[in-house]
Amino acid sequence: MTQTLENTIEKDEIIDKKEKYLDRLLYNYEPYYDIKKFTENEIGVPLRAECVFDVHSEKYVLVKKAVLYEADSHEYLYIFTAPHFTKELYDSCHQTAYDRGMELVDPRPGHMYSYITALYICDSCDPEVVKALKKTRIRKNFLFSFRGWMEFHNALVNVSDRTVVTNFSGRGNAKFLKKLLQH
Repeated sequence: MTQTLENTIEKDEIIDKKEKYLDRLLYNYEPYYDIKKFTENEIGVPLRAECVFDVHSEKYVLVKKAVLYEADSHEYLYIFTAPHFTKELYDSCHQTAYDRGMELVDPRPGHMYSYITALYICDSCDPEVVKALKKTRIRKNFLFSFRGWMEFHNALVNVSDRTVVTNFSGRGNAKFLKKLLQH
C-alpha cells in the first residue's frame, strides 16, 4: 500500500510539473499570441491550447495608398499534453495540428510565410515518437514562393527527464523551451 501511495504522489508531482510548464509557457506567449484554451480531450485529441500570431508590415511612399510592398507573417501554435505519447497518439495530434493550421493559411498576395508548430508536453514517450518527430519535414511553397511558404515545426518537451526534442525546422524553439524547463 505504501508503494501505491508513493507512486500516486510521484504521478501527481509529474502532472503538476506538466501543468506548471504549460502555464508558464502560456504566460510567456500571452503578450504575443492570441490564445484559445481547450479542456483535455475536448476535440478528441489532448489539444490544450491554440495560439495565433499575425504580423502585417508594409512600406509606402508619401501616402499609404502608394504601397511599395507588404508582407504578412503568421504562426499557428498547437500545444498538446499527455502523460505518455504513443506513436498513434502522436500521429493523430500531428495530423490535427497540420489540418487546423492549413485551414488558416491563406496564400494570397502579400503572404510571406506561415509556420505551423506542434508542441507536445509529456512525462514520457515511445522511442518511435522521437524518431518520427525528428524526421518530420513539411514545407510548401505557394505559387513558386511568390505567395510565400509554409513550414511545419515540431517540438517535444519531456518534463520528467527535462529534455527537448525538435525537428530540423523547429530547432529555433528549442532554446526557449529549454530555458523554461530550467526554471
